Amino acid sequence: MSDEPSVRCAQGEARGVWRDTHGHPHPRSAAFLGLPFAEPPIGAHRFGAPVPAGPWQGVRDATSYGPTPQRRDFGLVTAIPEPSIPGDSTLNVNVFTPAPGQPSARLPVLVWIHGGGFEAGSPASPWYDGRAFNRDGVVTVTLSYRLGFDGFGWIPDAPHNRGLLDQIEALRWVRRNITEFGGDPDNVCIAGQSAGGGSVWALLVTEQARGLFGAAISQSGPLEVQSTETAAAHGRALAELAGVPWTKAGLAALSEDQILDLQARIGHRPPPRNLADALQGIAQGGIEGTLAYQPYLDGDLIPHHITAALAAGTSSDIPLIAGATSHEFTALGQQYAPLLADHDLKPLLRTSPYGSLVETVAAGCGELPGGPAALVGQTLTELVFRVPLVRWAELRGSAPTWLYDFRLRHPETGLASHCAELPYVWDLLDAPRVGQTCGVDPPQELADLMHRSWVSFVHDHQAPWPAWRPERLAAIADRVPSLGPAYQLEYDIMRLLP
Repeated sequence: MSDEPSVRCAQGEARGVWRDTHGHPHPRSAAFLGLPFAEPPIGAHRFGAPVPAGPWQGVRDATSYGPTPQRRDFGLVTAIPEPSIPGDSTLNVNVFTPAPGQPSARLPVLVWIHGGGFEAGSPASPWYDGRAFNRDGVVTVTLSYRLGFDGFGWIPDAPHNRGLLDQIEALRWVRRNITEFGGDPDNVCIAGQSAGGGSVWALLVTEQARGLFGAAISQSGPLEVQSTETAAAHGRALAELAGVPWTKAGLAALSEDQILDLQARIGHRPPPRNLADALQGIAQGGIEGTLAYQPYLDGDLIPHHITAALAAGTSSDIPLIAGATSHEFTALGQQYAPLLADHDLKPLLRTSPYGSLVETVAAGCGELPGGPAALVGQTLTELVFRVPLVRWAELRGSAPTWLYDFRLRHPETGLASHCAELPYVWDLLDAPRVGQTCGVDPPQELADLMHRSWVSFVHDHQAPWPAWRPERLAAIADRVPSLGPAYQLEYDIMRLLP
């Protein structure tokens, strides 16, 4: 076996690097990093649809990650290490495979879409290294896509939802090339977390993505697309702040740094003045109120809201795993702590338009560290993640759907927060900064269970726990009538840990 694995794909020959997986049946695998799937989105291609990358000359060195659409250090939003790598060729994929140059292997393929609020995130994160999936016979691909205004800013004379178009073009690259990396183009599962999980839902209902994947996993991602009016307003706002015409040519006159500076000023709300305003903002805005640039209703690529598309049966033939952590954004409730000082929470709740929901959360979620502020944060978690998750599962009807609820609490924070499940899914408990999210000595037995379950689903599109059925929701609502037909706190689904 060569010390320099090579693969000849449609664009030319690429040289990767071998790594040990320390397991069976594939004790080592190869990584091919920074392979372009589209031309650099600069110059004539800026704000355009992705253009498939052309051939390269000679043997391409694919032993280091390529440039990333994330250009800046956005601060430690999560504990995930997400490097920003400079360079123009930002639209690339990383392929991890135990069978390079073996077209007959026909291994299942997992294509991962990173999170980061559609503004940040990196496919070059060590948390997304595919070695454990390779060990278990899964070819793994991580992709990049344009972020922020470049990817999701409304420009009247430019293609809409460019970041989503990038994801689709990357999937087309996988379809054309993955056989040479030992993968099966007819057995592709897309997956992602947070904004990546939201991308999965958007791809499920996007006609242009049909036929490019046969199964899907959405982690912490039931994010409805933005309305046409909101997306257009945010697009116009940036052009007005810059003092340039709201056109592709006008905006192309701005530098990358100018765009990044301007987009940071769009869509941010002033802090709420009281708890009623805070709850109103949480319920009405949710993620749409905090993310200026995200997938939006454009009448073409995304002609319908995800809720409406699911109700119409779109993607009912695609097996899906979807889930959330128990306390996704609960810690964010601390921003409301000053509003609760010297006040009794119960009278405030009774006068709030969403007070009954908070009371239901208080009754159903058990002890939360952080007092009343954490209760408000848990309401945010329920409204943004967990309620839509159950609603969308219900809309899928009898479509093959499996839900999960990640409940393992951090030993210090007492919460199962956003991103906490990732190192277990990837079986990378030794990756940098895992301790910040999962605590010291995270249980390997949970990683074994979650990773094995995801591997099983990627292989045969069946999760090893009971599938969701609409009648389950009715049964739960009967037991707890106050929760209503589309909401429940105690998921009657897979429990990874008590």
